[in-house]
Amino acid sequence: MNLSGLSQLDPRAAKATSVQAEDESAATAEPQALKITAASSNPKMFTLPWEKPLATWPAELLANLPRGISRHVVRFVHVGDEVYAMKEITRQMAEREYEILRRLQKLDLPAVRPIAVVTGRHDREGNPLEAILVTKHLKFSLPYRALFARNLQHDTAERLIDALAVLLVRLHLAGFYWGDVSLSNVLFLRDADAFSAFLVDAETGDLQVNLTNGQREYDIDLARTNIIGELMDLSSGKLLPDDVDEIEVGNRLADRYHSLWSALTDTDKFGPDEMWKIEKRVNKLNELGFDVDELEMKTEEGGKRILVRPRVVDAGYANRKLLRLTGLDVQENQARRLLNDLDAYRASTWRDGEDLEIVATDWMREVFEPTVRSIPREYRSQIEPAQFFHEVLTHRWFLAEKAGHDVPMSEAVTSYIENVLPQQMLNKKDIDTLLEEADSGVIDDESTYYDNDDDDGYNPDFDPDAAVWSH
Repeated sequence: MNLSGLSQLDPRAAKATSVQAEDESAATAEPQALKITAASSNPKMFTLPWEKPLATWPAELLANLPRGISRHVVRFVHVGDEVYAMKEITRQMAEREYEILRRLQKLDLPAVRPIAVVTGRHDREGNPLEAILVTKHLKFSLPYRALFARNLQHDTAERLIDALAVLLVRLHLAGFYWGDVSLSNVLFLRDADAFSAFLVDAETGDLQVNLTNGQREYDIDLARTNIIGELMDLSSGKLLPDDVDEIEVGNRLADRYHSLWSALTDTDKFGPDEMWKIEKRVNKLNELGFDVDELEMKTEEGGKRILVRPRVVDAGYANRKLLRLTGLDVQENQARRLLNDLDAYRASTWRDGEDLEIVATDWMREVFEPTVRSIPREYRSQIEPAQFFHEVLTHRWFLAEKAGHDVPMSEAVTSYIENVLPQQMLNKKDIDTLLEEADSGVIDDESTYYDNDDDDGYNPDFDPDAAVWSH
């Protein structure tokens, strides 16, 4: 993005970062000394082995978490008490993606949080190494392939598409053109019975003031094509049910996107005696998870119809309500489920007339906190407390239906932990398989071209199709 374009952006995005990536074709010399531009003050960053290619970093630094397929070397690294995702790419690409992610972060959009861009890397012999983009690991998130590795549900693919459609609408509303939409470029969080999607790869993206219809439609069409290919790949690996139609699921994205875009941006016409429909429209947007900042209203010629268009601020209506009442910051569908349980608690304790903030405090102490404290230690890194609570509530309902009477929460928690949770969590074998698949897609790791212990004479320096890597 050029400087003139920056001046027209939302001030939050325009002033998000001092890093401005230069064009890939620029001939600027590479930094001769290590340089870390960071949005985090974590001092442990300076103790990492930047002088080594990322693929050779010691195992004791690495976090054994499932990675998605990437064109580049990616590793999850322990940095003090944090886990960061490291991606080894060219300096221009690293700076550009860091810049874009910083701008998306300032706009509160669902994307991974950028931590740093590291340039000027050299090995101990003084040979240059590629730059590294550092982002914060999105806790409890999974790449799409991991979601098919355990306890596959028939509609998993459709729910992923619905989450991606919401993400795409939010990004487009903010003026972000993605340019490479796919399931591989997204991380997913379980969100009650649905998923929430977060952008994880912004290499090809561009933030603009507004997108044209052509840009939006291109993103959608590219997403459809990529998704169908990714689902066919899953199908060939026997990870999709046989009766799932990959093309139909891919087409679902466009349908879901257009219906949501219409709900958020269309102008409605009401008669002077139909003003109640405005409240209905706002309630519908709230149900979709979006807040309305203001309504633009004007009268048609003759004064017979009133044109109303809502100005939608952001997703997270239920999230913000729950955060205000309890301090819990969770996904939107999780927030709805927790608010429903809070309402049920309020009714069951005959406190309908009492201040909701006071009731919420008691619900946290008596219901939510005792439940989530029961999460076994070995699963605490894999499931969010709010998601655990939601799934226990669902399991409790099934137990009660089977028994024909209410089941105590403590009994439901025990049953869920013993009979359901282990089948839903990834084990070491699952993660190892996913990591092998992730590394199989890397094209710029020297180890994927030849075996150093068995030199077959291949020299990638003379291969015009070989990507550049760091020696």
